Amino acid sequence: MIGISIATTWEFDATIAYFHVSPEERITYPYGEYFTREMNGKTLLFYSTGVRKVNGIDPRYDILDIIVPDRAVQYDCTVKEIEPLIKPSFVVNLDVSKYGNDFHLGTIGTADRAVVMWRDYIELQDNGLTIADTEAGAVAYICQKNAVECIIIKGISDFPTEEKNEGAVEANAEQMRIYIENTPKVMRRIFDDYLHRFLM
Repeated sequence: MIGISIATTWEFDATIAYFHVSPEERITYPYGEYFTREMNGKTLLFYSTGVRKVNGIDPRYDILDIIVPDRAVQYDCTVKEIEPLIKPSFVVNLDVSKYGNDFHLGTIGTADRAVVMWRDYIELQDNGLTIADTEAGAVAYICQKNAVECIIIKGISDFPTEEKNEGAVEANAEQMRIYIENTPKVMRRIFDDYLHRFLM
């Protein structure tokens, strides 16, 4: 069995729609819901985690680009004045070379909060992050400690919005609007173009 973690409610809703999951197939558990599908002779368990969304960080990429990180790190913006932003003991290198080289690689950073402050976004850019979320780096770390393969496939639905021309609340609301609009498109790209190739 292969577990596929789906982060936000919007991403899980898009997944439910993509796979035409009936109400009877949706099973609840303490943190959300899950359902299963058979693909390439393997059982896939898609489960919702209810965590926060991914943010695009590296400006070389565009909205709707899909990233398959080959490095996962954890960072903490709250103690960066006294500790390194990137925690060296939580860096995980992910070997995805056996799946080809025709996809975007990069570094995903994970923290306990979404990137909503412009200054955090700039600092993550300065530290070489490609994308950021609130769970993938921790999952990769636990998988590494337990010798379980971990593949992260993330799509960029939005980038943080600079707050200089509008208030922080308005900037965040616009960022969320763009995210919700683009989420079904990103999930469709992941499932159409990436899922099968990683089920070798």
